[in-house]
Amino acid sequence: METPHTGSPADRARVLVVDDERDIAEMVSDYIGRAGYVTLEAYTGPDAVSAAREFDPDVIMLDLGLPGFDGVEVCRQIRMFSDCYILMLTARADEVARVVGLSVGADDYITKPFSTNEVLARIQAVLRRPRRTEPHVRPSVVEEPARVFGDLRIEVPGREVTVAGTPVPLTRTEFDLLDALSGRPKLVFTRRALIDEVWDTGWMGDEHVVDVHIGHIRGKLGDDANSAKYIETIRSVGYRMGKG
Repeated sequence: METPHTGSPADRARVLVVDDERDIAEMVSDYIGRAGYVTLEAYTGPDAVSAAREFDPDVIMLDLGLPGFDGVEVCRQIRMFSDCYILMLTARADEVARVVGLSVGADDYITKPFSTNEVLARIQAVLRRPRRTEPHVRPSVVEEPARVFGDLRIEVPGREVTVAGTPVPLTRTEFDLLDALSGRPKLVFTRRALIDEVWDTGWMGDEHVVDVHIGHIRGKLGDDANSAKYIETIRSVGYRMGKG
């Protein structure tokens, strides 16, 4: 069921709510709709993928446990055609479920039980971030030179990354983290600093989500955490860009 709204243009983001428990999906959808967003609900894995294609959401609230196929598979399939923000909903407390969800392109997760206020705050936070299809606009700068770290080349305006000339497909969150680190390569970022830079200063959640995304970036760049060339771990502090 799609919920329309009559809010201002700034509020016209589209949110797909996916949960096999209809009462939860309807409650969250109704709450988000009353906040000024256009919402749609889906209750199974296959329906979620179809809805994502047709509805073209800006944000998906995606339950991990779904009939048909689970949220991890939904996320994997959606990432083949959409770069929308995906917030995984999970009732599982184990770290494995969270890491698996993020590894296929989810941007963050929320653990059940959650409050509708928390859900709305997370949606508002991610929507303050730029869309991947919109290049960063930097005042008084027409063109920004590529950032080069050995074989790693980062084209910020086009959001393109290559290693030794080979394109590296990064999710929106992965690129934003790499952008933050490479923009100030001599600075050591704490997890909290990266969250403030990439997510939002008002973001609330487990800061170790940064470690998961950094791990995936390293994997895609072919960077070994034990002898990192591109993203160095500064023990007990955080992360810093390496020289390549």
